[in-house]
Amino acid sequence: MTESSPPGQRFYEIDHLLTAYARSGFTFSDTAEVPSPGLTSYLRVVARDPARGATAVQQIDDLLAVGLFAEEIADEVDPLPRIQPPVGMSVEDCLRIARDHIHRVLQDPSQVQHVNPQNRWEWKETFPLLSQLLGAYFCQDFPDWYATWEEAIDDYLGDMGGEEARRAAEEITEILAIVDSDQELKQATHILGLELLPPRGMTLRRWLENMRYRITSTT
Repeated sequence: MTESSPPGQRFYEIDHLLTAYARSGFTFSDTAEVPSPGLTSYLRVVARDPARGATAVQQIDDLLAVGLFAEEIADEVDPLPRIQPPVGMSVEDCLRIARDHIHRVLQDPSQVQHVNPQNRWEWKETFPLLSQLLGAYFCQDFPDWYATWEEAIDDYLGDMGGEEARRAAEEITEILAIVDSDQELKQATHILGLELLPPRGMTLRRWLENMRYRITSTT
């Protein structure tokens, strides 16, 4: 980000990082050896998308170089989630520890255990395009907008670019691959924004497969 970025945007990836902590208790509980649950969630995202981790490291370095309480970045820091450091440590100390964990994962992503997302934040960060599809087009307002789910998909395809739609289809493939039970799939898709039951006579898994087919056969 550059100095011309709108207030609150300079440290956008730090915002994502701190939100992961916020979803896990609003405290820094990392040690130099073991990341906290919140940071662990973020590290799983970094293992999937190293560019985000590299951005986080750069932004933490930038923030620490200027100083967390420097007046010149007050408008950028003020919107960030407030995470409490342990007694005897500063927020800067905690950010340095988080930075080191992120840097190590960037050097060796294999050290991150491959498990399904563990909280709402992580589900949405792992499947952002599927969350956009389900949350925007298959929410509780669906009956006011569409007569069929096919109409909703067609509207989605008209609104989105082909590349984004293809990536959403890939996320459907991935979530179907990693979620074994129907109950977990129901919970995961609800977190991602789905507020409808599948069409009569169709399972949720088959419905998602049909959504994917309609997307891929059109793009």
